[in-house]
Amino acid sequence: MKPTIYDVAQAAGVSIATVSKVINATGRISDKTRKHVHSVMEQLKYQPSMVAAALTGKSTYTIGLTLPDLANPFFAEIARSVEDRGHEHGFNVFICNTDNDPDKEVKYLSLLSQKRVDGIISATRIQNDQFLKKLIQQNIPIALITGEMPTLAVDTVMVDDYLGGFQAGNHLLELGHKRIAILVEDMDNMSNRERIRGCKQALSIAGLHVEERLIATGGFSVETGQQAMAQLLQLEDKPSAVFACNDLLAIGAIRAARVAGMQLPNELSVVGFDNTILATLIDPPLTTIAQPIQEIGRRAVDLLVEEIKGEKVLKQRVVLLPELVLRNSSTSYNEQ
Repeated sequence: MKPTIYDVAQAAGVSIATVSKVINATGRISDKTRKHVHSVMEQLKYQPSMVAAALTGKSTYTIGLTLPDLANPFFAEIARSVEDRGHEHGFNVFICNTDNDPDKEVKYLSLLSQKRVDGIISATRIQNDQFLKKLIQQNIPIALITGEMPTLAVDTVMVDDYLGGFQAGNHLLELGHKRIAILVEDMDNMSNRERIRGCKQALSIAGLHVEERLIATGGFSVETGQQAMAQLLQLEDKPSAVFACNDLLAIGAIRAARVAGMQLPNELSVVGFDNTILATLIDPPLTTIAQPIQEIGRRAVDLLVEEIKGEKVLKQRVVLLPELVLRNSSTSYNEQ
């Protein structure tokens, strides 16, 4: 059987109350006694129960993080940032991968609630806002990243997607491109819609527009992005450039162009969004809109921990700025 707090107290020759104070770092306990109790806990391999702590209203020092796709380097880097910052604050992080599945998302959020985590950070779309409201009513602090839900009172950390889309469109215009395609995961995501809106606005200012048939849904992977781009390249008047709403889709576009025998970037310029590690590994290296990934994770954890500790009352909406990173996948367009 697992050792209990009673076993620790008996082996250490102290009261149960003293062991409890050592575990929770409360009360006046001498360093000698504290070290002795910790030594006994290690010898007995005693682990305090987080659930028991939660049931008594104490912090479990745990944070839940839900992500839509850990295979996407962007979310993997988000996870690393959240975990690192969480540990700096003394919190462990439970990472849940939902695979873009709404049912799996609700299942994980329910599980995190049952485990009595101190707070939840979500990078998923949380399509079930009623379930999220239920968590909020349970006084579970929640922070959203990479997206927002304006109807809910939660902290939000995100990048200015509209500005990022505008930067991408403006960059391609400055290179002389006029026929610009857009690859997007889907149109259900507000971030995607804002990136497209920004790109369209840049073209509109220049007196141009994006034809609806040049906006293709590329799904959530390199492979589906490649398939969508291949369809665009079959058009008689195919695009000279493409703005992909994430780096995975941009890499899919590069693959499709290579399969079609095109020279990059001379025959097709490609701009991505995220600036993950993949942007530097692909050939040619990817011009992309950089999100401050590390800062997004850190700020989300900071806001959540402040609420957990009761150090703030008002919810915050933090919008960080994107940045165009120039590499070799985009170049001037010479119409032939």
